[in-house]
Amino acid sequence: MIGSLMMCVSALVLLIGMVAGIVMGIRQDFLLSPAHAHLNLIGGVLLFMFGLYYRLIPAAGRSLLAKVQGTMHIVGGIMFPVGIGITLLANHAYMAIPIIGSLIMLAAMALFAVIVLRTERPGTAA
Repeated sequence: MIGSLMMCVSALVLLIGMVAGIVMGIRQDFLLSPAHAHLNLIGGVLLFMFGLYYRLIPAAGRSLLAKVQGTMHIVGGIMFPVGIGITLLANHAYMAIPIIGSLIMLAAMALFAVIVLRTERPGTAA
């Protein structure tokens, strides 16, 4: 089920994000803090919340649209913050990576909104 996959990936992403934050603190080098913040929020927290929704509303999680949305969120949720980090380290030479990642995230969020609106109509909630 896509919800379980999203929650598992979220736990790993949050662990990586926390380790990255600790490393930044130890080094007192916060150049990558925007990537760290986006990794934790988009790749970790939102991914977990969406996965939890699919676990709570099983009909929503079984749909093909949910599988597409979940896959897009996993890809975009990693590509966007990693792209931010690469761009910051390479003096904005790879700006296309976070731009593409952010557009994937936007599309994934739009799909999630459609899924929620479809499954939360009066009388359709599980």
